[in-house]
Amino acid sequence: MAKILITGGTGLVGGRLTKLLMDKNHEVVILTRSPDAKNEYQWDIQKKTIDTKAFENTDYIIHLAGAGIADERWTKERKKVIIDSRVESANLLFETVKKENIHLKGFISASGSGYYGAITTDKIFTETDKVGNDFLGEVCEKWENAAHQFKALKIPVTILRTGIVLSEKGGALEKMKLPVISPLGSGKQYMPWIHIDDLCEMYIQAIESNLLGVFNTVGSEHHTSTTFSKTLAKSIHRPYVGICVPSFMLKLLYGDMSKILLEGSRISSKKIEQTGYSFQYETLEKALNNL
Repeated sequence: MAKILITGGTGLVGGRLTKLLMDKNHEVVILTRSPDAKNEYQWDIQKKTIDTKAFENTDYIIHLAGAGIADERWTKERKKVIIDSRVESANLLFETVKKENIHLKGFISASGSGYYGAITTDKIFTETDKVGNDFLGEVCEKWENAAHQFKALKIPVTILRTGIVLSEKGGALEKMKLPVISPLGSGKQYMPWIHIDDLCEMYIQAIESNLLGVFNTVGSEHHTSTTFSKTLAKSIHRPYVGICVPSFMLKLLYGDMSKILLEGSRISSKKIEQTGYSFQYETLEKALNNL
């Protein structure tokens, strides 16, 4: 069994992942700004302070920390917070591991399917495709580069590029459960998605099966905004209206951030499946019916 340090461990994915790891008898400690439980330790990214006791006998770090991409409008200040919360936190971890001479078995970092950019194309993106030329691409590239620096310490690095995480409470799905369900914009943009349990099991597999490199962690079934909306409406027994929410309304409401709602391409899950991973929720219908 391994000892695993998680950043962002009190968040949506981190909380579920912590439970599943502990169910498998792994030891989990969490870095948080406000430690409460006995397995939680304090860090402050802005002050560059961290409780080094959290690193004692640690085998792996799972880096999930980062300000929510869709929590606020993308002002210049907010964009800086989104990037710094990911990059500066990874830098603080790196400097601490280096200074304390901690011998990790692996550094596993979250990233986003937005790595390929907020664009709608016929292309199905794989892990070898280049980074997108927009803000989401910039965020993911800097996020991943911050993780890759651990290789300089001879520490293996794994990166999971994740789509929309579907969970019972919180996250994107809760915001989608409106009284009437409709597609957004053109309705033709793809929405890469994954059930939270599949995502957490992929993190666990990265540890238990020693997965290395970059993996797209998205469901294998592709859905557009239209087909996603129809499936969601059926799942939660709410009316579906095929008239799309106009793009201009979303742009007025969300500004530049509306791109993540109005654009999206298909992302391939073949690489993670080729490692032997078998989805618990291989279809969107099955995933939504579980939540």
